[in-house]
Amino acid sequence: MRILIFHGYLLSGTGSNVYNARLAEALVRLGHEVHLFSQDRHPERHGFVDAAGNWDGGALELTDLGSRPVRCTVYRPDIGGLLPVYVQDTYEGIEARTFARCSDTEVSAYIEANVRAVREVVERVRPDVALANHLVMGPVILARALSSETPYAVKVHGSALEYTVKPEPDRFLGHASEGLASAASVLVGSRHTAESLWEALGGPEGEAVKGRTRLGPPGVDVERFSPHDRHDTELAIQGLRDRLRAAPSVTGEQSSAFARDNTQAADALTEIVEGSGPLVAFVGKLIVSKGVDLLIAAWPLLLTVLPDARLVVIGFGAYREALERLVALLAGGDLEGARQIARAGRALETDAAGLLGSSPLPGAPGDGFASPQPPLRLLLAFFDSLNTAEEDSYLRAARGLAEQVVFTGRLDHEELVDVLPACEALVVPSTFPEAFGMVAAEAAACGVFPVSARHSGLAEVSEAIAGEVPEQAAGWLSFGVDDSSVRALAGCLLGWLGADAELKRRTRSALVAVVRERWSWEGVARGVIEAANGTPVARPFG
Repeated sequence: MRILIFHGYLLSGTGSNVYNARLAEALVRLGHEVHLFSQDRHPERHGFVDAAGNWDGGALELTDLGSRPVRCTVYRPDIGGLLPVYVQDTYEGIEARTFARCSDTEVSAYIEANVRAVREVVERVRPDVALANHLVMGPVILARALSSETPYAVKVHGSALEYTVKPEPDRFLGHASEGLASAASVLVGSRHTAESLWEALGGPEGEAVKGRTRLGPPGVDVERFSPHDRHDTELAIQGLRDRLRAAPSVTGEQSSAFARDNTQAADALTEIVEGSGPLVAFVGKLIVSKGVDLLIAAWPLLLTVLPDARLVVIGFGAYREALERLVALLAGGDLEGARQIARAGRALETDAAGLLGSSPLPGAPGDGFASPQPPLRLLLAFFDSLNTAEEDSYLRAARGLAEQVVFTGRLDHEELVDVLPACEALVVPSTFPEAFGMVAAEAAACGVFPVSARHSGLAEVSEAIAGEVPEQAAGWLSFGVDDSSVRALAGCLLGWLGADAELKRRTRSALVAVVRERWSWEGVARGVIEAANGTPVARPFG
């Protein structure tokens, strides 16, 4: 079967990038022919890609990468110098700018450039089915580019819905509606995302889409994400560290919250290998909505009981500088300085993204930001909850924070398989809705205990896992997002890290088993084909 996939972003990193790369790889393994649209400038780095196409010279040029038969071709449309995105980011060779900051003319030009490219490929390969990713703009591009004979499904990942369509429905809801109107099925990672989508559409349109909505979570590569013993894990991390040191590192203006510094990452991995004490990880973008501030604030609570507990923060993003500053302030005993960061809220994130110029941190001379931002309410609530005795104990433990918290910067998704098995637990503390707890599922596949915020798609993953692990461990899988979040998060981690060896053994076995049973990429790939044909096995949401 010939399958066309429109993604429009990269094939590595996080979220939907990983989804599309692994989906294409699984479809190739199942014997299908895949035609995938992205803005990845290095598709040859992926073993499942056999050919690459681009329009850089004005006409489509195809490059055979030497594989026979050609099962997967990746196309990069010429969209000019601007790539609209949902969350501020950087991309090689092109300016990435959030949809909210793009003009209507720029958005229209982006859509039409992709429509022209997809139409040309459709005429050449005549796909049997297609898949559009993201609520905007993938579906509207396929709706305009495909012939009426080619059925397609839409995969709603969540970011386009929550960060673009819902904040500005007057600008973007029409594009979403046009793209969904002709879709055979709509795939969502969780019930939460489905309900958010129906609410955003509203009225008869929401009801109509509801009847075509199916559960379609991402998958886990259970062969790569698997448990390792301590010796194998140390060797894997050492190998990754050596590869990073041998690769060029960023310098000069390329260094930023979004760039990758291979030397820094290698040094961080050395600390992981050489350190002692239980290791806990965060993996994701360093932005306010991921809730990393709550995890950092919780860490001194762990250190009061487990002074050698270590936290590795894996990721990149516009809030990294503020998070590192938070660590330094707490380690220095400056709780008021930490409160100032909490009061600044997202203003520090937008500053790091370079959108407001060089605004100083709150409390510095010339303090001020271009616009007021909501404070980090949960972080402030925790700081304010500390009585005098607790505050003294907390700040004493926090003195070791700088030594016990390590920032690696960005690691590619494929590199996580070397690092995650070294961890005792992984935390997903997002304060914003998530379509699916992908990183939690991947951690569980490695036998790593996943602790997640109790909401949206994260809660649905935690609930699925809770039904399979021992009852005592199930209570540590999630925490509420409220004024007691920091203490609750710490309680989950202390419960798991302090559990007896037999409970940990049984829990880890159950974690691995539930992921293998529920989330494999081959099953996801078959579900996508069924959804595109309009005959998905999964029942519609009631």
